[in-house]
Amino acid sequence: MSDKLLPQNRIPREFSRTMSRRSVLRGAGVAMALPFLESLPVFGAATAFPKRFGVMFMGCGVNEDHWSATGDGAAMKLSKTLSVMEPLKHKINVVDGLFNKASVGLGIHPAQTGSLLSGAQVSKGAVLHSGMSVDQMIANTLGQDTPQASIVLACDPPMTGYHETNYSMAYSSHVSWQSPDSPVPVELYPSLAFDNLFENRGSLRSISIIDRVKESAEAMGKKVSAADKSKLDDYLASVREVEKRVGAVRKSKDLAEDQAKLKNTAAFMMERPANGLPEDLREHSKLMCDIIAIAFQTDKTRVASLIISRDLSAMYYPFLGVNQGHHGASHNNNSDGYEAIARWHLSQFAYLAGKLDAMPEGDGTVLDNSCLMFLSSLFVGRTHDNTRLPVVLAGGLGGTLQTGRSLSYLGEPAENRKMCSLYLSLMDRMGVKLDHFGDADSRLARI
Repeated sequence: MSDKLLPQNRIPREFSRTMSRRSVLRGAGVAMALPFLESLPVFGAATAFPKRFGVMFMGCGVNEDHWSATGDGAAMKLSKTLSVMEPLKHKINVVDGLFNKASVGLGIHPAQTGSLLSGAQVSKGAVLHSGMSVDQMIANTLGQDTPQASIVLACDPPMTGYHETNYSMAYSSHVSWQSPDSPVPVELYPSLAFDNLFENRGSLRSISIIDRVKESAEAMGKKVSAADKSKLDDYLASVREVEKRVGAVRKSKDLAEDQAKLKNTAAFMMERPANGLPEDLREHSKLMCDIIAIAFQTDKTRVASLIISRDLSAMYYPFLGVNQGHHGASHNNNSDGYEAIARWHLSQFAYLAGKLDAMPEGDGTVLDNSCLMFLSSLFVGRTHDNTRLPVVLAGGLGGTLQTGRSLSYLGEPAENRKMCSLYLSLMDRMGVKLDHFGDADSRLARI
């Protein structure tokens, strides 16, 4: 049986008047937001834990022979690619058969990606036109309550120029759009994303932020309960671990900046690894996931997106034994090599979901109060078929989203298979009520 729909996860009444999720530890040139601590004696008026929304994108589709799920709850059967979600299958929904009508029939790649999260009609030529994406629609409403409205990250540098279909490569490089003519710039460098998270500025960036907030942390530890002190210590230890790994890649980024100045260009425009991005994609992706997890845990933001491999990606995966770049491999997408690529991408989604599920929050976890969405712009790369999209949701949005299900909409009329109907359903649960979004004016059934 699937998980039952639970009441919204609420903060214990005795603490609802005395806590603030924006409590911070401060030090020289740094501000470290804290996770929820039940005994923290500061003022606040929150009555429920915040809901978060995150998107993880993989370009060029999956191996359709190994992407399937059947059954619900403990009886759910996951295919080879989806098997990495097995430990969390009671907290996911595998959604099959949805599509974005505005992206069908306009040509391959850019037009299939540019409105994936908006359902808008994209334009050819020099003038960009897409639509505000669902993550930014949510951020516009929820962002006023957090220090950062959203964080938009990527492991794959954006492209410039135009595709052979005369659509801008900007459509292939971005999934998050703040307006019809403006994608949200992606942050590629883990060190800069980390610094933004902790307001880490100036010449002290090479000094540990944990060391700089030490006195503040010690003072805080004396004010909270033993359980919260343990939680605080665990949080500080996890941040220090991420900080050490960020420090290792910061040097490469700084060197790349120096070299870019000599060449009168931007660092990210240079070839990898000269651009200063982590050479090992596994570490790059994991760091970005860790940063999102900390941001959600501390309520620094409630909206995030991460592009691991963009559309038309040239990313290589030597650790998988695949000798083709991502896009080239997708043209043989039912091969074992491309299946391994798709499974690795989904393992990053599983890693982020697992991180959030390991963060206690009230009677549940941060994942329980979130919705993460994994998706691609295609299903079958060798035919560029996007009439069916691979979608996985993780998390229950504070008990408002039933989980542990495989939901298939295959065979239903096109009107019942709209991605934008799914977005409307999720936005409802996030407190963003719209009459229509993209090409949809009704909610997705059964979700």
